[in-house]
Amino acid sequence: MSGTSSASSPGPDHPGERAAADPIRLLAIRDTPLSVDEVFTAVGDAAAGGTALFVGTVRSHDSGADVEGLGYSAHPSAEAEMRRIAEKVIADFPVRALAAVHRVGDLRIGDLAVVVAVSCPHRGEAFEACRKMIDDLKHEVPIWKHQTFADGTEEWVGA
Repeated sequence: MSGTSSASSPGPDHPGERAAADPIRLLAIRDTPLSVDEVFTAVGDAAAGGTALFVGTVRSHDSGADVEGLGYSAHPSAEAEMRRIAEKVIADFPVRALAAVHRVGDLRIGDLAVVVAVSCPHRGEAFEACRKMIDDLKHEVPIWKHQTFADGTEEWVGA
């Protein structure tokens, strides 16, 4: 068999190889615990050959200091900014489905802080789109982290 496409096999013009009509399935800022299963399920798509999932958790240290706890707060425009970023990712990649949720409020070590998932026709696109979504979310969405350290010091990150 040759390396050319037959009339019965989908090529790059097949609808499944392009972005879905409405790929944003879930975007939210929540003050309740996050669910990896919810986000993963939200991006399920029969035309997706790859799904990338990023889970950000509260770690026990930062810059060599022991973290005792942290809290996230968000500007009222945060969800709208998440949507703007998601739309930009969708414009740049053939996203079949995208979901992102970020937690606000007081969190403990090990809690889920953010969950992002993207499904695309192929794994490379899914990895790249997911990385773009989380990186831009972290840099552009007005969500601030207040960390308290074991030595009694504290800091605001992103403010």
